[in-house]
Amino acid sequence: MNIEIKIKALRDELREHNYNYYVLDNPSISDYEFDMKLKELQDLETKHPEYFDESSPTIRVGGMVTKHFETVVHEHRMYSLDNSYSKEDLEDWEKRIQRNLGDAPVSYTCELKYDGASISITYENGKLVRAVTRGDGFQGDDVTTNIKTIKSVPLKLKGDYPKKFDIRGEIVLPFEGFTKMNEERIANGEEPYMNPRNTASGSLKLQDSALVAQRPLECLLYSIVGKETGISTQFEMLEKAREWGFKVPTVAKLCKNTQEVMDFVEHWDVNRHSLPYETDGVVVKVNTIQHQEELGFTAKSPRWAMAYKFKAEQVFTVLNEITYQVGRTGAITPVANLQPVLLAGTTVKRASLHNAGQIEKLDIREGDTVFVEKGGEIIPKIIGVDLSKRPNDSKPTEYISECPECHTSLIRTPGDAKHYCPNEYGCPPQITGRIQHYISRKAMDIEGLGGETVELLFKEGLINDYADLYELTKEQLLPLERMAEKSAENLIQGVADSIKVPFERVLFALGIRYVGETVAKKLANAYKAIDALMVATKEELISVDEIGDRIAESVVDFFQNPKNLDAISRLREKGVQMELSAEKLQNQTDILKGTTFVVSGVFETVSRDELKKLIEDNGGKVGSSISSKTGYLVAGDKMGPSKRTKAESLGIPIITEQEFLAMI
Repeated sequence: MNIEIKIKALRDELREHNYNYYVLDNPSISDYEFDMKLKELQDLETKHPEYFDESSPTIRVGGMVTKHFETVVHEHRMYSLDNSYSKEDLEDWEKRIQRNLGDAPVSYTCELKYDGASISITYENGKLVRAVTRGDGFQGDDVTTNIKTIKSVPLKLKGDYPKKFDIRGEIVLPFEGFTKMNEERIANGEEPYMNPRNTASGSLKLQDSALVAQRPLECLLYSIVGKETGISTQFEMLEKAREWGFKVPTVAKLCKNTQEVMDFVEHWDVNRHSLPYETDGVVVKVNTIQHQEELGFTAKSPRWAMAYKFKAEQVFTVLNEITYQVGRTGAITPVANLQPVLLAGTTVKRASLHNAGQIEKLDIREGDTVFVEKGGEIIPKIIGVDLSKRPNDSKPTEYISECPECHTSLIRTPGDAKHYCPNEYGCPPQITGRIQHYISRKAMDIEGLGGETVELLFKEGLINDYADLYELTKEQLLPLERMAEKSAENLIQGVADSIKVPFERVLFALGIRYVGETVAKKLANAYKAIDALMVATKEELISVDEIGDRIAESVVDFFQNPKNLDAISRLREKGVQMELSAEKLQNQTDILKGTTFVVSGVFETVSRDELKKLIEDNGGKVGSSISSKTGYLVAGDKMGPSKRTKAESLGIPIITEQEFLAMI
């Protein structure tokens, strides 16, 4: 037989055996036979490198070493999910959906929420080309080499797959494999791993892919994103993914209403302990993809999906001491320092007490025996006190009146739950917190500079605000602890490179209270440059989409402070972007200013997202539902009849995609 044909035949045979074993759980040959065939293929590939194939089954044994994981921007953002904890939460969510979709019948796909490390894998022409961790949802780390070692991840697809798409899922470590790993560690005198989720997540960042290959990781897939996938429902998406070779759990169920959803939830809340993986809830999704597109997203989450979290595990322990932390905005957060206790697989030593009102409501005191749970099984919180175990000499907690860092008297504005330290420019945690926010990944993303280094630079008197970063020299840095020449050069270069960061991210980086990423983009698009924003009045700001009284007041206050104006002036001198790029300005106009559009249906010339962007780029607002304030309804194919009926009843003009494009 021709060598090339033999190699190809072996690869095809091993792929099929791999799929049968790791995806279908139905092996057709023994492990020994599989290993012998794999060894035969490795030997042939070594002797004939001219027939190299990046999708060969031999890639799975690992061996490549990654020193630095490249940061990659997700082509399609990875959103987080809103959580619900009761049937009432789900019913409220269903009502919001019906308000947006009108009378259209809505079904739901229910899937188990597996507790692992989120991953996005890109396939082009049926081949795995890239795997990226969730990161912050906007960008993550390229871990392709490590993901290729996971045997339930297909390197090459089969069937009628789209030309290009991303598939999302969770990298999990089954209980059986986790137990076996820990038995080996204990036998070797090493500390056992704490829980499967953290171990799976840590595995993805191992530098040696051969070590990753030795771990019994699995990848459970649940979502496909991309253009022209040909898929019309979430349930169909799961079925198609299985056909193409992905490991997709078969427990998913199509439900007609929230009662059927709750039946699914209640069944798995009891039976989840029989599963081979950790799971902490159920993800409920609107089944029809067109409905998902109609509903869209909030700044953080899809409106068409909800995570129903199983009741959190609870334990009790002793509250040893209450301490207080100061955030970058001056907000004071009380922290419960606990007697260490094991909770949901991790040792908990601290829990947030949120604010003075929460302490008073639960009458929490030092020395109390408290009930602790993980909110959503992630963040520890105190939910109650065992009064029968309260010490006889117990005294009510007196909330602090002075800042624990700078001893300034705290303030608390009416309607605000938290106390604040008003010493904005003299309180050390606020100073370093603003700088740490400025350099963070979503803001200026300055390479070579981390939170600890910021603390050190401040302590040494080298920086007092973020503009000072641009004045640093290598000579100033070298005498610092743990600062080698290469580290100093990287820090200086990282700061220098940050002048390329676009204006909307600079605006977010400035740390204006209540101005998050989404609001910063809205303000940048509305005002184009920092100079126009600096002189905007409260009334003008409120006219911008999604800007309310509180944000407007905060923006005005920020630009009235001479210290902030001085910092902005120095940043401008160093070349930091203080206006939208020429390219963005070319694509923007004000011709739709003051007009709200609702977009509904399927479009031909541009996608729904592109159409919404065109509205915003030309000064318009995008509304999620029709009201008397709606200017136009842009109607595409397959638009729900209820939207048309409501628009007609309110006398709102209904225009086609082409009529809208003619407007701009």
